[in-house]
Amino acid sequence: MAHAPFDPERYRSAAEHYEKGRAAYAPALIRRVAEVTGLGSQHRVLDLGCGPGPLARAFAPLVREVLAIDPSPEMLAEARVLARQAANIRFVPGSSYELDPALGHFHLVVMGRSFHWMDRVDTLERLDRLIEPAGAVALFYDSAPAIPANAWRKVWNDIRGHYEPNTGPHDHDPNWIRNEAILLASPFARLERFGVVERRAIDVETLVHRALSMGSTSPAHLGDNMPTMAAEIRAALADVREEVVETAALVAWRSRSSRPAQ
Repeated sequence: MAHAPFDPERYRSAAEHYEKGRAAYAPALIRRVAEVTGLGSQHRVLDLGCGPGPLARAFAPLVREVLAIDPSPEMLAEARVLARQAANIRFVPGSSYELDPALGHFHLVVMGRSFHWMDRVDTLERLDRLIEPAGAVALFYDSAPAIPANAWRKVWNDIRGHYEPNTGPHDHDPNWIRNEAILLASPFARLERFGVVERRAIDVETLVHRALSMGSTSPAHLGDNMPTMAAEIRAALADVREEVVETAALVAWRSRSSRPAQ
């Protein structure tokens, strides 16, 4: 099964743009996931592939501890600055390949836009040894409904596409296996999806940061083309004022008949 080669430097130059550009997860979505997973103040959460830590910060007020892991030192540096008011988040360098029972047990493992970069089967096998019997995995992501308010996205995508040196491991790949199929074949085979659709204010500088936060159009990938791409976005989308975004979570529990490996 194809998955991206492990590259801890993939988002090195995108780190400073990620928080400013990516769509934030709706607070109502965080509350809903906490509710359906029975998350409480006695629990621990693992944020795997945490990036600058938006999920770690969102769940920290609800639990005893959040352990946030990412392979990028630059992302972790951003995350520590953004979470400096949260005393119960611990940021640790590492990846899905370093998941070990020594990390302890967790009631919930969250991943924000990161699962597709991992060896997904291996990751779920490792998580089966770390997640409590009634615990869950939650994959967070965002999407943009194809409605008039989002018509500007085609222009934005076309500009980015002109400068992309390559695409991700699953882009346009007919053999890519969706996360749902991977989960259904894993111990975490009971799935539910939750989402919040919102109209949000946005401006062209956010769209520049969003483009630079992508692995394929990060400053490191663009090189000398970065100012040109940014200028094109600013010229073409200066009048953008809003977007409609859905932030969502695919939550996976163990099948009732399965038990965690110990």
